[in-house]
Amino acid sequence: MKKQGGSSVFLILLCVLYVFASVEAQTCRPSGRIRGKTPPPGQCNTENDSDCCKDGKFYTTYKCSPPVSSHTKATLTLNSFQAGGDGGGPSECDNQYHSDDDPVVALSTGWFNNKKRCLKYINIYGNGRSVRAKVVDECDSRMGCDSDHDYQPPCSNNIVDASKAVWKALEVPENNWGGMDIYWSDTD
Repeated sequence: MKKQGGSSVFLILLCVLYVFASVEAQTCRPSGRIRGKTPPPGQCNTENDSDCCKDGKFYTTYKCSPPVSSHTKATLTLNSFQAGGDGGGPSECDNQYHSDDDPVVALSTGWFNNKKRCLKYINIYGNGRSVRAKVVDECDSRMGCDSDHDYQPPCSNNIVDASKAVWKALEVPENNWGGMDIYWSDTD
């Protein structure tokens, strides 16, 4: 009688490799680093506790974001989309500025998905509440520390950068605005 153990072990090994390859394809690894430089005087808006790049510090960049699901985990940050706000120039989706009283967001590069989510709505869940917000901009995870990015570092790969209206709708006390774990999903 022949033993079938060798082919069974090979099949199991093949299955294990496939699972690891699938998991690897779903992860989002850093794509590089950029070196910070001190912004020219008055060129980095620190409204909403925004960070300015530091000379010589290296910042991680990403071309991707974690996989999107019906309950995608993210970090909610505060941003002004108004003219003169810490968001910098007009929004990427419509080349317009938006009131801080409107529920609007910028998504990390991978989630922004080459403008495929532009002007679409997402649901944001946090603090036991939810809010519907319009995607108007990209929170650039690939670039930063230059005039186009208000001399701010690149965004992390898991950011939903939200207007004050989003934070108010989630009923987060103003002294806690800045960074909060949330979940988000595309709307139907």
